[in-house]
Formats: sequence, structure tokens, C-alpha cells
Amino acid sequence: MHRSTLALLPIVFIPLSVRGDDKPPLRAGIIGLDTSHVVAFTQTLNNPKAKGVLSRVRVVAAYPGGSADIPASKDRVEGFTKTLHDKYGVEIVDSIDELLKKVDVLLLESVDGRPHLEQVKPVLRAKKPVFIDKPVAGSLADAVEIYRLAKESGTPCFSSSSLRFSPGIRGVRDDAKFGAILGCDAYGPCSLEPHHPDLFWYGIHGVETLFTIMGPGCESVTRLETDNAEFVTGKWKDGRTGTFRGIRKGKSDYGATVFGTKMIGPCGRNDGYEPLVVEICKFFDSGKAPMTAEETLEIYAFMEAADESKRQGGKPVTLASVLARAGAK
Repeated sequence: MHRSTLALLPIVFIPLSVRGDDKPPLRAGIIGLDTSHVVAFTQTLNNPKAKGVLSRVRVVAAYPGGSADIPASKDRVEGFTKTLHDKYGVEIVDSIDELLKKVDVLLLESVDGRPHLEQVKPVLRAKKPVFIDKPVAGSLADAVEIYRLAKESGTPCFSSSSLRFSPGIRGVRDDAKFGAILGCDAYGPCSLEPHHPDLFWYGIHGVETLFTIMGPGCESVTRLETDNAEFVTGKWKDGRTGTFRGIRKGKSDYGATVFGTKMIGPCGRNDGYEPLVVEICKFFDSGKAPMTAEETLEIYAFMEAADESKRQGGKPVTLASVLARAGAK
């Protein structure tokens, strides 16, 4: 995975604990008002009863954005923009450059991953810490470039599904009742969006669950697709295997079966957005991402390799091959 070249560089960043509780909260700006996440996150951060780290970040301004060729974006941006302005008092601005003048930290929330690279460039030039919601980009090549630019500018940056931080999922790797993790079968909804690689759009949640439990180190992927589901098998470098079942018909839910040296059993439930928002606030506080650039890119390489396996009729595809094609060094 070339860890040394992908690691983020540290920057000088004064944590909230040094600023002191008497200082005003960090001013957060949002790019992209076309996902329900912007309302959920703002409701949590701007709650006058928020405590601890959640009370130290407040959404103050936003740039609506939106993608005309994706109904899930263009049909929702007006409503979410109105909610943020009217209900939460968030200032709506006309450009990302204007937004950057008003905020300390950024949430890049555009539901369409394709514009993320161009949207994040001015943020990285301004060296303002940024959380990028899923999918981190509309292609693996763009994801690689985002993290290259973040490293080059020394700007703290991370991306994650909310499922990574649900205690019942996050805690599996250290749960003594399972022992050492030998394998995992994760599952989740997997609706498709024609402008994105198949798993990037919604399969990311289940794939993130798989990697949260298994950890990084996947070497190759094979994929089977039917009208009802995706089935992707990953082979880890230590011989372990993990699978992702993407559900498109029938009962849909998130979860995983975990195979340990001591026990086989289910992981815990999805606990919603707040655990992720807590981690985002900690990240804005410290300037340290809760997961590495390497693991994030491995997750997206897993999904890109699944697409390549589909194109090759289900043949195994290495993550190294798709990362090299995407320009990772």
C-alpha cells in the first residue's frame, strides 16, 4: 500500500483543549446540501444542549452545490438548504471561496462524489481541516489525488462511513469473546448509481463494516453479481478471507457475521450518525484523522477491484493493480 507515500503530514494545529472552554466553538462550513446528512449533522452540532466535544463545533455557513444529472441531488438540495437556513440559522453563500472566509473547518457533504476533487482543492489550499463524506470521490483516481493533495498541503483530511464508528462494529476487533478475527461476512444495501462505480454509491457502508472488523491488508478481490445481490470476496495477505454481500432485493439491513478463534457470531448494530459526528469533532480538535489515508484508499481499491473483476467475468483482481492504474505511488 506504499504507506510512507500516502501518510498525511502533520500541521501546526491548536487543539480545543489548549484553546480552553471559554473560547467560541470552531466555525464549521458545509459544502453540498443535497444529503440528509447535512440536517442530521447540523442538528447534532447546533443543539444548544450539546455537551463535550459536540459543543465545540458549530455549523455557521454552507454552500448548496448540487448535481443536475442525479435526481437524489437536484431534487433535494433546495429543501435541505431551506431547512439549514430557516431552522438552524446557517448562512447560505454563493461560492466555496466565500465559505472559506467564514469558517475554520469544513464538512464536504455533496452526495455526488464526482465533484469532490474540485470542491476540496480550495479547502486544501486554505489548509482547513476537512471531513469528506462518502463516497470520498467518484473514482479511485480522484480519491488518490485528494489524499496526495492533502499530504502535499499538510491539511488534515479523512473520510468514513458512519458504520465504522458504531460501537458494536468498531469494538469487534478487540472483543475477547471472539478471540482473533479469522474472517467476516458483511452485508448491507447496495443500490446503484450510474455515474459511480457500483459499490461506491451505497455499498461503501457494508465494505467499511468489513474493513472495520477485518482491518487492512486485502490483496485481491473476486465478484459475483446477480439481479438480487452483489457478492464480493476479498483475500487478505495473511490468508484470511472476508466477504461483502450487497443487497438489492428482499429485506435490507446492515450487519456482519464474524468468525473468530473463540466464537462465531454477529457484530453489533448500527448506532446512527452521532458516533461519526463525535469522531469528526475530535478530528477537528486534534487535527489527527481517526483512520489512515492508506486504509481509506484500500477500501476504495477493494470496490474498484470488484468492478474490474465484474468486467473480467469474475476473475480475481489485485488491489495493487487498480491502485497503480489510479496513480498511487
